[in-house]
Amino acid sequence: MNFLEEVILKEGQALSEKVLKVDSFLNHQIDPEVMRKVGEELARRFKDAGITKILTIESSGIAPAVMAGLELGVNVIFARKRKSLTQNEDLLTANVYSFTKEEKNEISVSKKWLTAGENILIIDDFLAHGEAALGLAHLVEAAGANVAGFGIVIEKSFQSGREKLLKKGYRVESLARVASLSNGSITFTRQTEEARI
Repeated sequence: MNFLEEVILKEGQALSEKVLKVDSFLNHQIDPEVMRKVGEELARRFKDAGITKILTIESSGIAPAVMAGLELGVNVIFARKRKSLTQNEDLLTANVYSFTKEEKNEISVSKKWLTAGENILIIDDFLAHGEAALGLAHLVEAAGANVAGFGIVIEKSFQSGREKLLKKGYRVESLARVASLSNGSITFTRQTEEARI
């Protein structure tokens, strides 16, 4: 069992067979030490991928993305879920449905920060159905940039997100892969490469 899985077992809570609550260290309160280790591990996995920039989505993806950006020495962009008065033209957009929040959002990134020819690492807190991941990939590809891969903090392996991304040929690196949340118990899949965090 890796460090992150231990944190999830200690701090996480299976609210249902589909919802994992991790607001003590990732989704509401942020534990900087846990995020530092997450960022180091994501950076280690993609250190030879020629990453030029990291893309995430507000808000829970920002902390792990920034920590990985520090390690890789690259800037981090986050896709906005709501329009801003300072960001209202020359936008790349995609529609993303959140199953957890049961709402659809139009996410956007300025074309100024995501440009053709870049090699983009997409980082997010969760991978479940893959909606956010595919929306972020759409933004990257619409800019003429390359998706180098996906760095995921927690994957719900019992949902379809990983399969959708792999089917499109994307590289997916998840630090913790949850196999089940049944009966209030959190179990993990065995990974071929154990995270070193």
